[in-house]
Amino acid sequence: MEQLIKTLAVLFSFTLTRYLVLAGIPFLFFYILLSRSTAKYKIQDKKAGRKHFLREIVHSSSSSLVFAIISVILLFTPLQSYTLVYTNVHDYPLWWLPVSLVPSLVIHDTYFYWMHRLMHHKKLFRFTHKVHHQSVNPSPWTAYSFHILEAIAEGLVLGVLAFILPMHKDVLILFTVVSLLINVYGHLGYEIMPKGLRHSFLFEIINTSVHHNLHHSRFKGNYSLYFRWWDRMMGTENPDYVKEYDRIQAKRFGSKSGNKAGASFPVKPLK
Repeated sequence: MEQLIKTLAVLFSFTLTRYLVLAGIPFLFFYILLSRSTAKYKIQDKKAGRKHFLREIVHSSSSSLVFAIISVILLFTPLQSYTLVYTNVHDYPLWWLPVSLVPSLVIHDTYFYWMHRLMHHKKLFRFTHKVHHQSVNPSPWTAYSFHILEAIAEGLVLGVLAFILPMHKDVLILFTVVSLLINVYGHLGYEIMPKGLRHSFLFEIINTSVHHNLHHSRFKGNYSLYFRWWDRMMGTENPDYVKEYDRIQAKRFGSKSGNKAGASFPVKPLK
């Protein structure tokens, strides 16, 4: 037990430090050092205050502890022998090491979409997800700002991956880093995608900061994390998304990018 507590302390320190660094660096640049020169990248005109950021950091700290506890249970208790997580790189072909990250993101996106929609049920929202939605105008600090019950639900995706997808322990750690980076971008409050994305096939697939920012400002729709397909298939993508994305990019680049890429799928009623 003493060893588990020490391991938990190390993992918690790592998880919290990783959050503070990966959220803190973009916050430092966009919200402090380059706030004037990046103003045209800003999605919402209103600004959040210091109390807003502090609240997010406090909630994110408790979420980091929850994630660390889940990781310890999965990787450092007898339960580990029942998972598909492996430590010997030769247990599976070497090419599987990087490739396994791709299905992990697809599985996570599916898990997140349905878990997220469930959190928006009126009987659950005020007890759990309301904490995250206090950040109507999100910042990088919002990435882990969850009620403790939602943090548990968020962190359990590690259990899902551990039991259904063979992953090397280091790749599982890489998954958590990539997930956090994308999460920070989604909550950044600024759109930084290049101009060329708008008319590429990737625009039809991946989410942008504008996509998730609309979820925070409208409280409805755009429930997915990485990819647009679940929202499009289920009719939950905000119908103003492409128009709002074009507005921000026009502000950044000085010309309208048009809606060519967003017209390939019919817009369904928002659910």
